[in-house]
Amino acid sequence: MRIGELSRRTGVPVPTIKYYVREGLLPPGELSSPNQAHYGETHERRLRLIRALLDVGGLKVAAIAEILGAVDDPERPLHKVLGAAADRLGPAGESADDAEAAAADTAVGELIARRGWQTHESDAAAADLSRALAAMGRVGHGAFTELLDEYADAAELVARADLDYVSRRVAVEDLVESVVIGTVLGEAVFNAMRRLAHVDASARVYGVDGAGREGEAG
Repeated sequence: MRIGELSRRTGVPVPTIKYYVREGLLPPGELSSPNQAHYGETHERRLRLIRALLDVGGLKVAAIAEILGAVDDPERPLHKVLGAAADRLGPAGESADDAEAAAADTAVGELIARRGWQTHESDAAAADLSRALAAMGRVGHGAFTELLDEYADAAELVARADLDYVSRRVAVEDLVESVVIGTVLGEAVFNAMRRLAHVDASARVYGVDGAGREGEAG
């Protein structure tokens, strides 16, 4: 198909497609003449992945380029591809140097050791967790660390489900793409489901039924 057809199929404007090609996110089409290129299903699939990482995953173009570079590297083990995707997820920022940050770093290090996780407190996700816990500590919710093991139980369950999904994919190109989707888009899915569960839990505990009925006279 020509670039116009690729644009119609994916909803991505032609200038944007050309930009992705220039930035190395999308491979160039196969030249059919000096001024025209042909694009196939592989381009369409990659373009849809790029848009999903942008629109749902919330990643920047530079981060997507790094992830796709890992996906396209045949020598890189799947574990490293997963790491490349996971490292691009958390918010960028420097950790503060205060009592709350020190307490959070300690809590995260102890959690990793206690759970026997094959990672390290210097990993990007661990640093993100430390920053989040430190921020909670600064606003008077340092006791949230008491819930870390309950959160870890849920995280392990979701991680196993993610990798079980990945393991069902047979072709290598499907496998590495599934790693990225399960990591980046899976996080968006889980966060949205967590918000839905919060609404349900809140309604059950504080909601409209029983003693908590809204508008009921005391």
